[in-house]
Amino acid sequence: MIQLLYTVIFAEMALILLLLFKTPLRKLIILTFDRIKRGRGPVVVKTIGATVFVVLMSSVYSLLNIQRLSIDGAALNPTDQVLASKHLLEASLMGFVLFLSLMIDRLHHYIRELRLLRKTMETAKKQNRGFEDGKNTSGEEIKALGEQIAGLKAKIKTLEAESESRGKELKGAQAETEAMRKQADGFLMEYDRLLEDNQNLRNQLESIDQSPEGKKST
Repeated sequence: MIQLLYTVIFAEMALILLLLFKTPLRKLIILTFDRIKRGRGPVVVKTIGATVFVVLMSSVYSLLNIQRLSIDGAALNPTDQVLASKHLLEASLMGFVLFLSLMIDRLHHYIRELRLLRKTMETAKKQNRGFEDGKNTSGEEIKALGEQIAGLKAKIKTLEAESESRGKELKGAQAETEAMRKQADGFLMEYDRLLEDNQNLRNQLESIDQSPEGKKST
């Protein structure tokens, strides 16, 4: 069992070194731990840890029983001394195994948190760059819109000037039309008067022709 504990300790130390330094195996180890912590993995790991802790407490209890004999004044035989040394070594190794397991778990947790934090920072930087690019683009668009607005204002002023000049021309044409209409009305009135005078003259001539004197002269 002691050889197994030494093997586990050296394996855990190697894992810690691989997690501390950025090596090609680090990503693979992190992915492996991520898979282990999914599903039933945490239950299995906790069960193994609880089993090791129970065995640790058993070794400590056996060690305390042996020491109790020495405290009571009984002399320890070589077998008890060997057992005490064995239980002490096993308890120390199992405690060290649990401590290294806890270190590996916390180290993996902090590495994941660091990776998530880096991704968040990279996302924030990209969003900030996009926002700055958007601000620059918005500034250029605002400038272009300002130039378009200025051009439209100039066109509006030109159209207003043309409209005003055409309005003046229209007013002049209306005045000329009114004058011509009045002149035509005058001509019509004069024409009517002439027609009336002509009709009066005809009537007078007809009355002269129909008088007795006109007949005598005939």
